Amino acid sequence: MVGDSDLSRIGISLPQNLLDKFDGIIGLRGYSSRSEGIRDAIRSYITYYEWMSDVKGERQGVITMVYDHDHRGLMQTITEIQHENRETIQSTLHAHVNDERCLEVILVRGDGAKLKEVAEKLMALKGVESVKLTTIPVN
Repeated sequence: MVGDSDLSRIGISLPQNLLDKFDGIIGLRGYSSRSEGIRDAIRSYITYYEWMSDVKGERQGVITMVYDHDHRGLMQTITEIQHENRETIQSTLHAHVNDERCLEVILVRGDGAKLKEVAEKLMALKGVESVKLTTIPVN
């Protein structure tokens, strides 16, 4: 495993508004550089991924999702994913945050691996800003 002292240089492309938000956050949090903030964000992403990988057995939970409802075809795709998983999805709540953004809360129950699969399908969609799966064991 590569330690923190073995650094590799990478290049990434980001939309300006995302970079501006990130720069604002790293300034508020007191990071000394973008690299420091990016390393911390990647560590957090890895931790979340590992936590999601441990979702096993019968679970009850929620998927929260924020997305751009004007993104072409997105709402249709979200609806299709929900219909394909109606044995897992118990209920949904949809709220209009502003003119562009919607918040969806999806109540789910089933095998943890299946819940994770549904959340990851939603995460992969263009126009989706964030998805979070939170579950508890049923037993």
